[in-house]
Parts: sequence; C-alpha cells; structure tokens
Amino acid sequence: MVNQTIPVTVLSGNLGAGKTTVLNHLLRSATDREIAVLVNDMGEVNIDAELVAEASDISEEDDEIIELSNGCICCELRGDLLDAIGQLARSRSFDTLIIESTGVAEPLPVAQTLTLGFDQTDLEPTEFYEETGIEPLEQYHLDTAVTAVDAHQFFSTFRSEESLLDGDTEKQLGDLLVEQIEFCDVLLLNKCDLVDSAQLDEIEAILETLQPRAEIIRIEHGQVDPDAVLETGRFDFAAASQSAGWINELQEPHQSAEEEHGVTSFVFETGRPLHPERFADFLDHVPVSIVRAKGHFWIAGREDEALTLNIAGQSIRVGAGGQWIATLPTEEQKEYFATYPNLEASWNETWGDRGSQLVFIGTEMDHDSIRSQLQSCLLSETEMDEQWEQYDDRFPQIEPEPDPDSDLSDNEAGKDAAEIALTD
Repeated sequence: MVNQTIPVTVLSGNLGAGKTTVLNHLLRSATDREIAVLVNDMGEVNIDAELVAEASDISEEDDEIIELSNGCICCELRGDLLDAIGQLARSRSFDTLIIESTGVAEPLPVAQTLTLGFDQTDLEPTEFYEETGIEPLEQYHLDTAVTAVDAHQFFSTFRSEESLLDGDTEKQLGDLLVEQIEFCDVLLLNKCDLVDSAQLDEIEAILETLQPRAEIIRIEHGQVDPDAVLETGRFDFAAASQSAGWINELQEPHQSAEEEHGVTSFVFETGRPLHPERFADFLDHVPVSIVRAKGHFWIAGREDEALTLNIAGQSIRVGAGGQWIATLPTEEQKEYFATYPNLEASWNETWGDRGSQLVFIGTEMDHDSIRSQLQSCLLSETEMDEQWEQYDDRFPQIEPEPDPDSDLSDNEAGKDAAEIALTD
C-alpha cells in the first residue's frame, strides 16, 4: 500500500554546519516538488527563517515557511511543533516538509515527537489539539533524518569545552555533535573544499564508526542532490535507535589493533568492581585519543545500582543505570534468565550480574595502555576483602525519580530499571 502521508525530512547539525545553506539549495534545486518549511531558532527573532526567505523563492506571507522561535523543538517546543505542522497541513497542500532544527537540538527526541505525537507520556496536549482534534501525525510520516557536519570545524567542535544553553539545559558542543551523528539516516559532510583529502578520510572514518548505518555524502557549499535527502524512505525508528557504533560494538565486539585511518574500538568487560577513587582519577585524565565511550559500570560500595558512562569529546557524564538484576526477588530473576538465556551462563554465584561493560572508540588509541589503566582501577584481591564503604566515592549519588503516573509496583519498577542496566 502506498503511503499517502506527507514525508518529513528533519535537518539537524551544530551551529555553523551549514543547515540553512543546505535548505536554501534544496528549495532552489528541487523544482519538481512543492516544499513547505519549518525553521526552528533559539532566539526571539528567527534569523534562519529570514535567511531562507531571502535566499529562495519561498514566502513567509504565503505560509510556505513556519517559524518556531525562542526555544528548541527537541524539548520545550514539542507541542508547538505538532501544532505548527498540523495547521500547515490544514492550510495548504504540499509534497514534502523540511524541518530545520536549531543547532542545539538533539534529533532523537525530535524523531520521537514526530513518531509518537501527543502519545508521549510527558507531553501535555496543546489547546489547539484539544480544540480541533487534529492529529498531525495522521497526515505526516518521518521519512529521513539528516545531519549536517562541518568538516572544517569538525575536530575543534568535537574537542571543544564550550557549552550552549538550551533553555535551562547546558549542552556541551562535542557531546551534542555526537548525538546528532549517532541518530540519523544521512550525514552531509559539508565544507569539504576547506579540508584536504587525508583529513576528510579521517573524519569520514570517524563518522562511519560512530554511525555505520548512515549514508555519508561529501558536499561543498551545502549543495546536495535533493533525491539524497527528500522522500528517501530511509527512516526506521528502531534501526536508527540501535545503529550507533557503540551499540554495534557491544553486539559484535572485535579486537582489531589497527583499522584504516587509525579509528578503532574495543570493549572492556569485567565482573570485578572498580575502585571508586582510582576510576574517578582515570576519568579525570581520559586519554585524548578516546572520542567516544559508553556503557555501564560497577563501583565498589554501590552494590544495588549500576552507573552509566557517556564520553563524547570533552564531555564526560555519569548517570543512573538502574538496579542490578541480582537485587531483584528470585522469581523475577528467573524471568530474566528465561528472556536472556546467556545471562545465567555468565551469572556470578556471589555477585550475580554486577560488573562493567564499556565501549571505547577513538583514533590512534593504544588499546593495551588503556586496558592496563582500566585494569589498575579494579579492586585487588586484598581490597576485595576490605570494607568498601571506606573508599572515597566522588561519583554522584543518584536517586531514581518515580513516575507519578506509573501504576507499577516497586518491584516492577525495579525490574524495568534492571533491564536498562542489562541492555543499555
């Protein structure tokens, strides 16, 4: 059956990556399509919308371009986004919708909004939706997620310690860049004319490792073939969510010592706890060769909860990873064994599923050196018999916030949290 809904292309990318230049090129060159545009800008005045109107034949007066200003569509303007595209479809006909997100937007929550609509549990229905009953997602489907990457500024952005504010949320530039790369169907490597071929090859190798599913297209001055980013049919939410390079490495780990352009990855896995002081010191001095790391870990003294590690560029974040399955009642543990047959085989008689599983991706990484540093963070045989509470634990104390709308019992909520620790 042919999908009769309107295809949507979401165009993401860091500030200065060339999103508006790409958008204007598409509007000028895709003459066989009737295109509508929604432009999001963090400022009170939507500069990007003005640039689009000035540089193309599109007209704000004719409602061909919709502006969402003073906020970000990945967080506080999600309801406004749904309202805007709903009103747009009601007021005029068009073949394709392009949404240019603000430079601080993460594509995954935008995709969730365009996939789930007002069914998101934390999104209150808007006044427009309640009055009209218009469900915008009955008229649209998310077709392609595109991320523009600035080849000229790639490494400086990736390693930048600069942060940007998205409402009340502070976002680190390198971390944001990785989020935008890891969730997309097409990567536009822009400004290639400003970078030599050797460096382009290195950047492309990093992009391929971070997001192996995406098609990478080298472009200059935002000039891309419209057919490469419009009505491609490439978007698949489940595939996009599970295709990041670090997830692939967990599913199919490999131990190659060297790959083309020096981009390599490896998994560090252990069932012994990490010493909180030594592991914190390691994170304080993470080797610059590591461009991405993710996974969960166990530190001595935290026997009830897993912690998660997320490294992207200069950004290092530690968060809650949920309960260990070993902390759950026996009957619930049996349910996990039935669902995950490999779990019981690796189950430790004393510690259960407690342990660490961390993926590292980098350029010119010294695997042996990093592994040695991580091994030195583990508790020694002597320390295994000590009182772990005496160690200085600088990691954040994280209290999971219960969902006030959830009907789950405490045990059921713990089960869900444990599953996150197992599969994240």
